[in-house]
Amino acid sequence: MANWTGILELDIENRQGKSVAKNIYFQGAFKVMRPVYHNQSNQPCFYILNPGGGYLDGDTYRMVVSLREKARLTLTTQSATKVYKTPKTQAYQETEIHLAKDSYLEFLADPLIAYKDARYFQKNTIKMEKGSTFLYSDIITPGWSPEGELFSYDKLRLVNEIYLEEELIAFDHLKLSSKEQHINGLGFMEGYTHLGSFFIISDMFERQLIDQLHREIYKLDGDFKAGLSSLTVPGCSIRVMANQTQVIERIFRTCHHIINQAWFHSKPSFLRKY
Repeated sequence: MANWTGILELDIENRQGKSVAKNIYFQGAFKVMRPVYHNQSNQPCFYILNPGGGYLDGDTYRMVVSLREKARLTLTTQSATKVYKTPKTQAYQETEIHLAKDSYLEFLADPLIAYKDARYFQKNTIKMEKGSTFLYSDIITPGWSPEGELFSYDKLRLVNEIYLEEELIAFDHLKLSSKEQHINGLGFMEGYTHLGSFFIISDMFERQLIDQLHREIYKLDGDFKAGLSSLTVPGCSIRVMANQTQVIERIFRTCHHIINQAWFHSKPSFLRKY
């Protein structure tokens, strides 16, 4: 696209054991805060900001994140992504992620809130080299309307394409349309209001970790349904349906904690929102 509403490019390298930004570029309604190194670690955390407060009719955003060999990064948003009414043209965001050998990326976004009559298309393309690690989560809420009606948005489409050594290993296409589907019915949300997805891909992932994640998830309190699926490469996907954002966030935090304990014998950082 010729004129993007916002562009963000982030290039991370390993410099003597510490991951730092080699290049940061942003323009328009898209930027990142200065990195935070939680718990005095060598892994930066960048918070993505939208100075405009939300996505409007016809907005287009592009983000490119590159991690060089052995670089590590936590990427998150400062607050929920809000998509307002789009009477003419859908809001669109595309993200390209490049992970070099032995790099490590956690991309943990806040929930998506689509307002009444909103249309939104999000496409993530992840290109991984062997030995890299990718953790990704997103949460979709039932949206917002002045009348308090659930699922009053027009259409949401979220696409994730994940490649390992240029081979497609996972393709996830989620489409929710209030005009075409009975979203709250059988085969869709089935009485639940919130939907969360979590992808874990790494050579460090072992088969028994799925069993452990499943056991720990179902020890948690709350009304939810969760399913875990193995991928064709070491890793899994997790899908959760619930009636509260906090329930899904608690499940994902538990999974994140288990992964960090299994791989690094440490706890994940608490992602404070400023």
